[in-house]
Amino acid sequence: MLFPTDLASFLDVIRQHGEAAYSFLFAYAASHSLLLVLFGGYAAHSGALKLGTLIAVCWAGSFFGDVFRFWIGRKYGTGLLKRMPALERHVRIATRLAERHYVWMIMIHRFPHGIRGVAAFAYGMSRLSWPGFLALNFIAAGVWAVSVILIGYSFGQVSEKLMNDASSTLGLVMLVAFLGLSWLLSRRLERAIERG
Repeated sequence: MLFPTDLASFLDVIRQHGEAAYSFLFAYAASHSLLLVLFGGYAAHSGALKLGTLIAVCWAGSFFGDVFRFWIGRKYGTGLLKRMPALERHVRIATRLAERHYVWMIMIHRFPHGIRGVAAFAYGMSRLSWPGFLALNFIAAGVWAVSVILIGYSFGQVSEKLMNDASSTLGLVMLVAFLGLSWLLSRRLERAIERG
């Protein structure tokens, strides 16, 4: 089978290639991809991934992804913004919020869609110190990884109970609906932050 056609087959592929799945999730956690990390929690519930390992991998990915973006912002921020005007609006919003509420921003910037990729870049351009950023970022990355993975894990428990005898296709439809709802909620949070 080249590409799995149902949820059970997809989870079997993850079980067979666990190390690659963890590497893949590390990379996506570095970009704060909510949907894949949520699905990782779901896969952990099914036994395709180990919950503790998944949390550690996503925590590390989220932490190091932001450290890299902070470093880029600190070293090349202003020059890069001049060459990438499409990012300027998001960076300005993140910078404005970081200047006023940097602790709060570092704790939640991973959740809203439009800000999560550029926030650490903006922090690097701000007056925030390296030690302050590293400490807050470590805590925030853990909060993000644990909460998003456990939400996906909990969804796996609920969906298993609801469809104990249902087909795997229904499970896939429910998973897609759950991920879509999660995306929609993150977009609404992004708009609320932009207004604030």
